[in-house]
Amino acid sequence: MRLQQFLARAGIASRRKAEELIRSGRVTVNDQVAALGTVVGPNDVVRLDGERVRLPRKTVVIALHKPRGYTTTHQDPHAEKLVYSLVPPHPGLHAVGRLDKETEGLLLLTNDGQLTQLLTHPRYQVPKLYRAWCKGGRVSPAVCRRLEEGVVLEDGLARALEASPARGGVKLVIAEGRKREVRRMLQAVGCPVERLVRLAVGPIELGDLPVGGWRYLSPAEIQQLRQAAWLRIEP
Repeated sequence: MRLQQFLARAGIASRRKAEELIRSGRVTVNDQVAALGTVVGPNDVVRLDGERVRLPRKTVVIALHKPRGYTTTHQDPHAEKLVYSLVPPHPGLHAVGRLDKETEGLLLLTNDGQLTQLLTHPRYQVPKLYRAWCKGGRVSPAVCRRLEEGVVLEDGLARALEASPARGGVKLVIAEGRKREVRRMLQAVGCPVERLVRLAVGPIELGDLPVGGWRYLSPAEIQQLRQAAWLRIEP
């Protein structure tokens, strides 16, 4: 496989970030500084900043019911509580996208960087379902239509794939993952969020997983996630 794919599969970084690491000369293959597009075989030794990089022996995907107040980044000097303290340790484990500190619900964690790329890159448009409670209560059908048509944020147009009124707020589906996107969209239409919960990522649902609870996804569920990404780009 190509080196950038190898680094992504190892959970080091997304494929795009891996390309940046290679271009900067920080990656070697068999003690030689690697070039973009280098092909890596099973007997090659890959190092990043001198530390050996290995593919995970087994792909692990964890579904976590993230509680409010937990941070999803590995390195945050201001974070008091990290989601990684709630799940078993695995080399290369990282969050698939982010939920901000105050957002609750389904968070996927994996050691498979390629899977992360499939689930987070805008090209693949994997839908995520959210339930929001808003200060003004139930969001009207007219406002839901505005969300589906798109609202202009400071970083461009944001659009819900679906939006429907719900008790105390709204349910909506988005395919992007921009920073605090759902909160900003609802703020833009005059419905500031009081509570936000992610209910599903593609075919994987939060279900009755208790707050702070987690489970391993089965191989069949992992395959469903991959298929959810590829189906979004089929002609």
